[in-house]
Amino acid sequence: MTEVSKISPTQLLESLRAIVGEKACLDASADMQPFTTDYRKLYHGKALAVVLPATTEQVSEVLALCSRNHIPVVPQGGNTSLMGGAVPDAAGDAVVLNLRRMNQVQEIDSVNDTMTLQAGVTLQAARAAAEAAGRLFPLRIGSEGSCQIGGNLSTNAGGTAVLRYGNMRDLTLGIEAVLPDGRIYSSLRGLRKDNTGYDLKQLFIGSEGTLGIITAAVLKLMPLPSATAVAWVAVKDPHAAVQLLTEAKRIAGQAVTAFELISGPALSLVLESMPQWSAPLPEAHDWMVLIELSSGGDAQTLDATLMRILEEGMAGGLINDAAVAASIADAQAFWRLREEISDAQTREGGSIKCDISIPLSKVADFIAQASAQVLEMAPDARMVIYGHMGDGNVHFNPLRPKHASAAQFLSEHYVSVSRAVDGLAHQQNGSISAEHGIGVAKRDNLLLCKTPVELELMWQIKQALDPKNLLNPAKVLPAPSAAS
Repeated sequence: MTEVSKISPTQLLESLRAIVGEKACLDASADMQPFTTDYRKLYHGKALAVVLPATTEQVSEVLALCSRNHIPVVPQGGNTSLMGGAVPDAAGDAVVLNLRRMNQVQEIDSVNDTMTLQAGVTLQAARAAAEAAGRLFPLRIGSEGSCQIGGNLSTNAGGTAVLRYGNMRDLTLGIEAVLPDGRIYSSLRGLRKDNTGYDLKQLFIGSEGTLGIITAAVLKLMPLPSATAVAWVAVKDPHAAVQLLTEAKRIAGQAVTAFELISGPALSLVLESMPQWSAPLPEAHDWMVLIELSSGGDAQTLDATLMRILEEGMAGGLINDAAVAASIADAQAFWRLREEISDAQTREGGSIKCDISIPLSKVADFIAQASAQVLEMAPDARMVIYGHMGDGNVHFNPLRPKHASAAQFLSEHYVSVSRAVDGLAHQQNGSISAEHGIGVAKRDNLLLCKTPVELELMWQIKQALDPKNLLNPAKVLPAPSAAS
C-alpha cells in the first residue's frame, strides 16, 4: 500500500521552487495542461506540479524530496509517446518532471566518434550538432523536432535506419541517471569495451522512466555518408517486398540504410491530409517500399547499385513501377510522405496502434493473416500498414472508416483488434511493441505475452531500484496481483 504524503501541497511547491526556481515550477491548471495530456490527446491526467529542472543535481534534489515524502514522479521528455507513458493519471497526486531545460550538447569527440549531451536535447538538435562536426548520429524518427534524447533512450527508440545502425541500445555507450531516491548513477565514459560487471545502463534504456530518470548520455557517431540514393518502388505484395529486400542486401550489402513498407491506404491518407503533395508514381498501388542506400563512396557508383537492384527486381517480377529521386529535394519529398503517415492518423483520429516486430521471414504472412482477422471484425476499416520492413517492424494500424467516428470505432474495436493482432504476433514469436514502448496502453497486454518468470524478474528489478513504487507508477508493468 502506498504511504500517504508527509508534506502539504503548499510546502511541496515551496520546496520545489527552492530547488528549480520560481518560473520552473508550474502549478496552474492552464500551465500544466500541455504536460498532462499526451501527444494523441487520448490520455489526460492531473498533477500537483510540473517541474523543469536545469541540472542533474536539481533532478536529484527533486527526486530525493519526493521520495522522502512519498510523492509519485512522472518523468517526461518531448511528450511524443503513443502509449500514454509520459503523462500522469487522473489522481492528481504526482509531480511531472520535464527535462526540456536540460538541452546542452556538452562534447563532441570526433576522434572517439562520440557525443555527450543532456537528456533534454531534441533528436533534431543532436543530429544537427553531429553534422556540424562532420559526423552522423543515425537515429531517424518522424518526431525528431520535438522528441528528446532522454525519451528516445527510455523507450529504446528505433526508427527508419535500424536496419543499418541499430536502435538506441546499439547507439549508446554510457548514460547518467538519477535513481528514485535521488542518488546519481553515471557511466559517461564513452568506452566501446568495458567488461567490468553488469552493464547497468541497459537497465534504464527501454525502462520508460520506471527505474530512474536518464539525464545525460554518451552516444556513438558515424562518418557522414558522401552519397545517398533513394527510390519509391511499387511492389507486387509484401512477399515481393521481402524478396526485394533480400536482393537489395545481396547487391548493396550494408549500403542498404532504410527499407520502408507502405500500404496504399497509408499513402492515400497522407495525400488526403496534404493535398498539395504529389504521389511519386502516376498510378495507385496496393504496396510500396521506400529504399535508401548510403555510402562513403561516390554518387555515381551508388546510383548504379540502386539501378541494379531495381532492374533485377523488375526482371524477377517483384516490382511494378519505380521512381528514383533525381535530387535531394526529390528524396526529401519521398521521405516526407513516409514520415507524415503517423501525424495524418493522429489528425484523422480513430487509429488502433499495433507496433509489431516479427521475424522478417514471417512478416508477409503475418500481414495477410492479421489483415484477414481485422477485416472480419471491422470490414470497413482502412488498413494503414507501414513500417521498417528492414528490421521486421510493422506498424499495423487499422483506421476508422470515414463514416464512423473515432470514439465509436475505438469503443467497438480497440480491445478486440489489439488483442487479435498482438496475439498473432506472439504466436509467431514476435513482439507486441517493437519501438513505441508499453506505457499504459500495452501494459496489461504483457500478461498475454510474458511468462510469469519474466514478469516476476521485472518486478524484482523495479522493487530493488524503486521500493516505494514512486517513479512513473502504473506504467509498463501489470499489477503484481494480475501477473500471479
